[in-house]
Amino acid sequence: MKILLTAPYNQEARQTLAEKIGAELVYQSWKVHQRPYSEDELIALLKDTKAEALITEHDRVTKKVIDSHPLAFIGVCRGTPSNVDVSEASRKGIPVFHTPARNAQAVAELWMANVITFMRHTFQGTEWLKSKQWSKGSHTAYLQFKGNELCGKTVGMVGFGAVGQTIARIIRHFPCNVQFYDPYVTDYDKEYVKKSLEDVFRTSDIVSIHLPVTEQTKGMINQDLMDLMSEETIFVNTSRAVVVDKEALLGVIKEKRIKGAILDVYYHEPPDVWDYKLIESSNVLATPHIAGATHEVEDHHATIMNQALEQWFVEKNDRIRQLANKDVLLKK
Repeated sequence: MKILLTAPYNQEARQTLAEKIGAELVYQSWKVHQRPYSEDELIALLKDTKAEALITEHDRVTKKVIDSHPLAFIGVCRGTPSNVDVSEASRKGIPVFHTPARNAQAVAELWMANVITFMRHTFQGTEWLKSKQWSKGSHTAYLQFKGNELCGKTVGMVGFGAVGQTIARIIRHFPCNVQFYDPYVTDYDKEYVKKSLEDVFRTSDIVSIHLPVTEQTKGMINQDLMDLMSEETIFVNTSRAVVVDKEALLGVIKEKRIKGAILDVYYHEPPDVWDYKLIESSNVLATPHIAGATHEVEDHHATIMNQALEQWFVEKNDRIRQLANKDVLLKK
C-alpha cells in the first residue's frame, strides 16, 4: 500500500509505520510551505503519487477530494477529524482514523501556565517593570500586583474528556476541588464530582470549556449559563469558540460581571474586528490558538496513528477508539 503522508511525522514513526503494515510512504508534510494543502493541491498530490491512502493533519479533505481518488483509508492527526468530510468517506466505505488525546498534555500545561499567569498578574507586572515605573518604594509592586493562589479553588470542567481529565490529575495536587459536567462520562475517579451544567457555572471559581464542535454543542454555553457566574469567576476556553455564545461572552467580560477570561480560540482565525473586542479587553488573557502547539504533539499523533493502523490492518481489530466512523462502517 502506498500512503501519502502530509501530516508531520518523525522519521522513526515513518519507519515503524512502513514496517508494521508493509506500506510505502510518500512524505510531503504541509509544514514545508507553512500552510495546509488546498483542495486542488491535495487532489494533484494524490494523483501524481498514485497514493492508495492519506494521512493528513490540517488539509481540507472535502467531498471533492474523496471522490477524486480511491482511498483505502484516511488518517487525521487531530483530536477530531473536523477537516474531513467523514460522511462522504463513510458513504464510500472508507475508514477514517484520528488521534484523540494527542495534545492533552500540551493543552493541560498551557492551561496551567495561563491560569496561574492570569491569577498572579504576571504580564501586567512584567510590563510595569519594563516601563521603569518602580521608583516609588520597595513594596509598590508587592501591593499593586498581589494576586491569588490556585490552591483551594473549585475548578469546573464542561466536557471531561482527555484534556479535562489531564488537567484534573495535575491540579488535584495543588490541591483544587474538581467538578465536571459531561453526560457521556460514567467511569471516573470519585475524587471528582459530577454535577449539572448549571451547578458547574454557579459554584466554580474557574469554569473551563472542553467541548468538541457538534450541532448540539454550537452555542451551548449561552447567556443563561454565563449569568450564573460570579464576579470572581474566571472563564477559560481552550477548545472551540463556537460552543460559546459570543455576545454572552463579550457582555460578561466588558461589563466585568466576571473576573475575566482566558482564551485561546476565536470565532474567526485570523481574528476579525469582533474577535479583537475580546482579545483587547483588559480582563482577558489571550493566546493565538497555541494550546496544542508543541513539538511533542507531533510525536504523540504519530504514535497514536501507528497504533491504530496496526490494530486495524495487522490485528484486524475493528473496535478501536481511533476509528471515527465505526458506527457507520460496522453496520454495513
